[in-house]
This record gives sequence, structure tokens and C-alpha cells, in this order.
Amino acid sequence: QVQLVESGGGLVQAGGSLRLRCTFSGGTFARYAMGWFRQAPGKERESVSTINRGSGSIYYTDSVKGRFTISRDNAKNTVYLQMNSLKPEDTAVYYCAAAEGGGVRRYRYEYDYWGQGTQVTVSS
Repeated sequence: QVQLVESGGGLVQAGGSLRLRCTFSGGTFARYAMGWFRQAPGKERESVSTINRGSGSIYYTDSVKGRFTISRDNAKNTVYLQMNSLKPEDTAVYYCAAAEGGGVRRYRYEYDYWGQGTQVTVSS
């Protein structure tokens, strides 16, 4: 059974940085597209950034372009989200997700497995 564990969240001031990490276990990591999603209070879960199996295709939602960077290390079964220039509107629970197969998966329904989430709070 695939398991995903996120870490790296926390409280940071606006303009600061955080690096989220998601560790994958229970399957062959290189067979999965990976994604980061977030959910703010009272809002639906939205896609933040996704990456295909070989890191050749990457998607960012418009609000994080130029500030966030997704990457993966298939040797370490880990996907990262480097978040710079954080804004209060980035405050949310951030979730890691895995989707078996190729392509860069942009939508929540395409993902098979989810982590428990890590809280990111950006103060103004």
C-alpha cells in the first residue's frame, strides 16, 4: 500500500521561505506522477504544482509561478516543494498526492493516494 508523509510546514512571515518534503513508500516511486495540493479554510482543495515521473513536465498554478519550485528525487522516493516569497494567501494545509502512470496530472480526481497534510501559515 502506497503511503505518503509530508513534512516541512510551519509558521513563517510574509516574504519568507519553506521547503516541503513528501516521502513515498509502499510502491515504485518512479512509476508515479506526483502533485502538491492545498486547502485553505472554507475553500476547496486546489492543485498547486505537479510533476511527471521523469521530471520532464511540470505544472504550476498561476498564483505560485515564479515563487514555488517542485522537484523530485527518484533515488530517494521524495518530492519537494520549495516555496519562496510566501504570502498570507498561501496559508493552507498542503497535501502530497501520487498518481500511477505517465503524464503531468493537474486535477484532484486523477490522484490515487494522498498524504495527511502539513500546515503552512504565513503571517503578514
